[in-house]
Amino acid sequence: MERRNINYDISNLPPEAQRQVYDFIDFIKSRYQKIQQGQKAVPNKIINEPFIGIWKNRKDMSDSSKWVRTKRESEWNDAN
Repeated sequence: MERRNINYDISNLPPEAQRQVYDFIDFIKSRYQKIQQGQKAVPNKIINEPFIGIWKNRKDMSDSSKWVRTKRESEWNDAN
């Protein structure tokens, strides 16, 4: 890996991208802090992620393939 001026690289990103970089750095720091404290970093199973099931009560999502097809058709038709 070549040494680079990371501050320069980050400062040339758009503000939203800079926030994402800082968020990622915070995430990495917290993960390694746990490992250094002797705790084993255990990856979460996807079923435990908070986004799982967020659309379970939506009637228009009962057939997700149909929903995607309909969305694509409406977007593509609007573009033409």
